[in-house]
Amino acid sequence: MEFHVITLFPDMFESPFRGGMIGRAIEAGIVVIKTHALREFGLGNYKQVDDQPYGGGSGMVMRPEPIAEAINSVMTERQRLWRILMTPQGAPLTQAKVRQLAALSDGLLLIAGRYEGVDERVRAMVDEEISIGDYVLSGGELPAMVLIEAVARLLPGVLGNPQSTEEESFTVEMLEYPQYTRPEEFRGMRVPDILLSGDHGKIRAWREAEARRRTQQRRPDLLHRKR
Repeated sequence: MEFHVITLFPDMFESPFRGGMIGRAIEAGIVVIKTHALREFGLGNYKQVDDQPYGGGSGMVMRPEPIAEAINSVMTERQRLWRILMTPQGAPLTQAKVRQLAALSDGLLLIAGRYEGVDERVRAMVDEEISIGDYVLSGGELPAMVLIEAVARLLPGVLGNPQSTEEESFTVEMLEYPQYTRPEEFRGMRVPDILLSGDHGKIRAWREAEARRRTQQRRPDLLHRKR
């Protein structure tokens, strides 16, 4: 699957995906990440990409022309890419949305804004807007990386064990049950006896109960959403 990113800082995407499972997926050709430097589409001799907002106010706003040109340049080669603007005003990124995006075999085009945001008319150039949380960052590069990581790990061949995604938090609108490994006792804390019992039916029931209990304690909104 191809991920294209329009950004003012393409170098930011080199190191995060160099190692780990995404790095291996890139080496195997399962994942392709291509950055497109927005500055190359800037206006005039100084390659301007931003300007002062109409009506006054602090900061600068990204102009629509460079972004439009960058989108057109990418889409000329990949006409079926799904275009996403990374913005705090977008719909929250959920695991359900990640699964939908992972099913888009034609790939994604992510637009990473900067400064005080993008000219409102840019929104007409994308298919949807996505936010990774109710907070503000300096730009859309880190949110784009989060989205790439979340989507890429669901692609066939990226994870060593594909079944590991089936019981993760949010996959069934609940947090994941507690996990344990060796040693059986650590600083006075023991692994629950039921996990050592070998009774898979009881273990499954315990995990379901613990997942619900943890969700009720930490994220009760997920249970309400499920109803």
